[in-house]
Amino acid sequence: MESPQSAAGASAASGRRRSVAARREVSGLLVSVAGLIDRPVRGQDGAPVGRLDDVVVLAGDPHPPVVGFTVRIAGRRVWLHARDVAGVEQGQLRLQAVKFDLQDVRRRPLEIQLYHDVVDHQLVDLHGVQVVRASDLYLSDIGDGWRLVGVDTSWSTFLRRALPGRRGRQPSPSVVLDWAGIHSLAVSEEKGIQLDVPNKQLKLLAPADLADLLGDLGRSERQELLDDLDNEDAADALELMSAEDSASVLGDVDVERAAELLATMEPDEAVDALRELPSDDREALLEALAEEDEGDLRSLLGFDEDTAGGMMTSAMLVVAAHATVAEAVRLLCEARGDSGQSDVVLLVDEAGGLVDDIGALDLLGEDPARPLAELVGAPWPTTVPADASLDDVVEAVRGNIGASVVVVDEQNRPLGRILADDLIDALGEIERRWPWQRIKGGNA
Repeated sequence: MESPQSAAGASAASGRRRSVAARREVSGLLVSVAGLIDRPVRGQDGAPVGRLDDVVVLAGDPHPPVVGFTVRIAGRRVWLHARDVAGVEQGQLRLQAVKFDLQDVRRRPLEIQLYHDVVDHQLVDLHGVQVVRASDLYLSDIGDGWRLVGVDTSWSTFLRRALPGRRGRQPSPSVVLDWAGIHSLAVSEEKGIQLDVPNKQLKLLAPADLADLLGDLGRSERQELLDDLDNEDAADALELMSAEDSASVLGDVDVERAAELLATMEPDEAVDALRELPSDDREALLEALAEEDEGDLRSLLGFDEDTAGGMMTSAMLVVAAHATVAEAVRLLCEARGDSGQSDVVLLVDEAGGLVDDIGALDLLGEDPARPLAELVGAPWPTTVPADASLDDVVEAVRGNIGASVVVVDEQNRPLGRILADDLIDALGEIERRWPWQRIKGGNA
């Protein structure tokens, strides 16, 4: 009688055999792009015509069709139409006719030269939300001609390409991603070539995912991903990156785009990034901003970063205490969707001094014509001066849990607000410093 251990071992061995058989079956349906490079291109009579230089597909389809090949013939790099090719095999290309049309290679819009543009370059896997590197690409004839169907990201495939002969050309799919979920980037050295149409799936990614992708990509690939993002999505991602990383991104793009991103970011996050830039770059970006945005950011830069003024955001909704509920509701509606705002309005007196803060929930059911002054009352907002240290801010919050932490000047006029994430970021920064750098108040 067979023991349970023996049965389990036999089952595992059978599973491994089925897995190997399945991989072999899949391999037989695929053609390795890397395995085709430098292989013979032969005529109908089998005589060599040249050697394959690259495989060209047309972007825009989830599985881009092969539209042609580049071939090296007698020192020239020429174009071969896909219609002139009778067969694509692991070892060679076979031509359709004795005579065929060979043209000089000319890059056209949306064409991707797979080996030179994609293999060994970074790509964005939109399904797994990760940056991957293409070890190989796979073609398959899925009924309407040869198409790019997958990207192999495994390290073993990268090593396989170094093997001699057929072993190095044979597909070895182990970690293969469907090309339909890949966002390819303009990694060509030819300036101005866009390899892929903007992928709508980028809009479905969370800002945190985009931040991770931007942090993992190389410089050129990162810029191409930014080109496919609108300012709001890009700014949301930059706000979630470290100040050093967001500064690196801003420093790499042109001044005009960097200024647009800064103006879209929350002011405190924008200032954190600006502080990490060299002074000349910082000044160039500030001068490229609209006058109002420049003034706001310069004002925030004037505060020590380890004080309340240095960690606050200047984005706040301020309304006169004698205004009506309808006016406060209007301001809140206009700010809806702005990540830099909250659901709180600050009430000020005729001199601009802080009176109270009113939350959106406090306005529910109120008569639109009712003066806001009639809603004033405890709990009162927590206030701190602009030069308050981090310890002072933490103590103020601990002693009076209110709806807002408002930074005020000597006349009690609101300068900005400190949000929970700003306080957490500041505390985290203190924890990341060496013990001898930590001084009471958070200064170092």
